[in-house]
Amino acid sequence: MSVYKRTHMCGELRKEDIGEHVVLNGWIQKRRNLGGLIFCDVRDKTGITQVVFDDKIPQALFDKADTLRSEYVVGIKGLVKERESKNGGIPTGDIEVFADDLIIYSQADTPPIYIKDDDNVDDNLRLQYRYLDLRKKKMQDNLTFRHNLSKLTRDYFAENGFTEVETPVLIKSTPEGARDYLVPSRVNQGRFYALPQSPQMFKQLLMVGGTDRYMQIVKCFRDEDLRADRQPEFTQIDLEMSFVDVDDVIEIQEGYLKRVFKELKGIEIETPFPRISYDEAMERYGSDKPDTRFGFELKDITQLVADCEFKVFTDAIAAGGSVRGICITGGADAYTRKKIDKLTEAVKSYGAKGMVWMKVAEDEVSSSVNKFFSPQQRKEIADAMDAEAGDLILIVSDRNKVVFDSLGFLRRHIAEEMGLLDDNQYNLLWVVDFPLFEYDEEAGAYHAMHHPFTSPKAEDAELLKTDPMKAKANAYDIVLNGVELGGGSIRIHDQKMQEDMFRALDMSQEEIDEKFGFLVEAFKYGTPPHGGLAYGLDRLVMLLLGEKSIREVIAFPKNQNAQCMVSEAPGVVEEEQLDELGIAIKR
Repeated sequence: MSVYKRTHMCGELRKEDIGEHVVLNGWIQKRRNLGGLIFCDVRDKTGITQVVFDDKIPQALFDKADTLRSEYVVGIKGLVKERESKNGGIPTGDIEVFADDLIIYSQADTPPIYIKDDDNVDDNLRLQYRYLDLRKKKMQDNLTFRHNLSKLTRDYFAENGFTEVETPVLIKSTPEGARDYLVPSRVNQGRFYALPQSPQMFKQLLMVGGTDRYMQIVKCFRDEDLRADRQPEFTQIDLEMSFVDVDDVIEIQEGYLKRVFKELKGIEIETPFPRISYDEAMERYGSDKPDTRFGFELKDITQLVADCEFKVFTDAIAAGGSVRGICITGGADAYTRKKIDKLTEAVKSYGAKGMVWMKVAEDEVSSSVNKFFSPQQRKEIADAMDAEAGDLILIVSDRNKVVFDSLGFLRRHIAEEMGLLDDNQYNLLWVVDFPLFEYDEEAGAYHAMHHPFTSPKAEDAELLKTDPMKAKANAYDIVLNGVELGGGSIRIHDQKMQEDMFRALDMSQEEIDEKFGFLVEAFKYGTPPHGGLAYGLDRLVMLLLGEKSIREVIAFPKNQNAQCMVSEAPGVVEEEQLDELGIAIKR
């Protein structure tokens, strides 16, 4: 069968093409036979064009056109004419193509999902028939946008002296904060590779190797519970630079994001971006990735209620916790008791035992704990919260982590419910000065908040020996509208400081050698000061397109159970393969 050499894309035909003979290739969206006329909407990744078969063409061709059905793949030759009855619903609504030849490349069964953007089909069905789902214009536009972002990324960093280097995919398992995906070795039975959670140590080795500025758009893998913005395999824009400090890294990244917004969104963003410390972010927003498009900032009322009669508050304070709240402007009428009860249940998933509410009216402040507070005390709390008539106050008392997590969730959840999140507003900021260490409640131990190669701030270097939990890190996260786009740090390059870091983490020499030996060995031979950052490319594309899930910007994503619905991976393998690997499955 011959193939027509396409001369035009369906969605790109315009009035300027009237009178031109064109060739279109694509899929039949729908066909309508009106007796002496057959109308077909032909679709490709750019859009739809209406094609007309009339009674002026040979009968055989007309009969052939009458056999067309939805999703048949066709090639059509014809003349572009102006439409007498224009349809604004098609981008090329001012024109249509009068066909004079047709090839049917392949026929199609009735598809299990509609090929249209607003089909509202179940997500698992979409993922099962992803190759059909990808025919939708929205999905093709998303993939094209992702391609354009990747190209811009490579261009920008190449212009700024970065070299793109591929790092290994089969590596040694090292602690990175999530479970590794392991790959058994047939040649070295009983030993395993890990798929990289990030190229962290290899990009640092590239700095030792003199690459100076490295970038890579790279696949990473983490075996973790999935959410809307997570996948078991995801893509990073990975970067590392030698002879830099925090300001140097941030300056390069702000230039990159400014260009992304300008070229891909047509939006001028102001630089430099605001910077706030980790402590300030937690105190004001209850989150280290704050959304600053709205208010509802946290207020600390611990001292105000320290001597009150409400035991829930005083017990939390006595245990070293705090009492904090948020004021929801206009929330008194918007939130009924039933809705508040739902919020109370929601914060329990963050460890909170409950929540206190207060509603502010012109002449009184009512509360869920009225009997423990006099009218004057309730008014003092309302004043401390900067509340006015019609406002709703929500208060949580517990350990600081529970309080911050609960109120951080509430402020953004309520803002979304009240329609305060403007998708056309882009608030970018840096969160800096993270703690170097954090306490893992499940493990009952401290660990590096980022990784053990993150350097402390210069003024805190001695704290590694004396009081490491007070040390701040040379780390920085870039945040957009409450979502972390990326993060990084200036790394430790001094061998003695690296030893102090390991000691602070209570690591034995055997553990150091086992987990990080090859990197520590490399640092003995002259290591430049260096630092870097990694963006989540999928997440960045998702936010720029206003999507709610990264599955919408990945061609073949996994579902919530980490399954590929198209290929049915993960799957069962033959016993012979397992024997070759020296693996037995526990039944």
